[in-house]
Amino acid sequence: MIVDDQTYEEAASLRLSLLNLFIVMSSLTVLLVTLTVLLVVFTPLKEYIPGYGEGGGRQQVVELVERADSLQEMVDAHNHYIENLNKILNDKVSTEVPDAPSKADVKNFDTIRLGTKSDAELELRKQVETQDKFAVAKGARDVKHVGSINDFYFFCPVKGTITSLFNPVANHFGIDVVTAKDEAIKAVLAGKVIFADWTLETGYTISIQHGSNLISTYKHCSILFKKVGNFVTAGEVIGVVGNTGELTNGPHLHLELWYNGIAVNPKAFINFN
Repeated sequence: MIVDDQTYEEAASLRLSLLNLFIVMSSLTVLLVTLTVLLVVFTPLKEYIPGYGEGGGRQQVVELVERADSLQEMVDAHNHYIENLNKILNDKVSTEVPDAPSKADVKNFDTIRLGTKSDAELELRKQVETQDKFAVAKGARDVKHVGSINDFYFFCPVKGTITSLFNPVANHFGIDVVTAKDEAIKAVLAGKVIFADWTLETGYTISIQHGSNLISTYKHCSILFKKVGNFVTAGEVIGVVGNTGELTNGPHLHLELWYNGIAVNPKAFINFN
């Protein structure tokens, strides 16, 4: 109660209770907390709270350090330039010629003879030059020197029964050889693999470039053991007979021979029995 000190009249009064006191204290507490949060969020005071600083603060510090390093390098280069310039202006440039290295410090390379070849090098050259990179033809000649396709000794890729003959009119440029599933496929001649990949119609297919512009192609394989760029020898296993691709209805090998860009009948050169 508030009373006038002269007239002792009641000026104002407030009746307190536990509920009223609790409401007043709660309201003051909420108000103080709200003001504190607003003060921290929207004022620079938040920089003094550990872990509450802006995320870009560290990045700014790193950038400032890098800039300071760059400025230091520029200052050092500028000082070095001024120092050299002062030496030139004051005629203090050193004109001494460094001493030539002594013979003891220089290795003796006068024993090297680029025009001569050691015995080991000659033996290696002989092996490389006489190495048979392709299949062997008549008279042990290299395949690339073979005169015609009739001079090749073809290796049988698989043993089996021929079910589809060579028929270029029907766009069947090879023969189909039926054999047991998972039968190993051998290269008919030595050469270099120029294609080994999956095709929609013929499944896993591999093609080998031989000498004298001869190419052999093996289709519908289940597995390929060689990659493009590999060298193979005659009779070396290059894949496994399979049933892959759309143009097949059972395990078999489709073999094609292309000589000078023209398909030839493999049965005329290879015995499949």
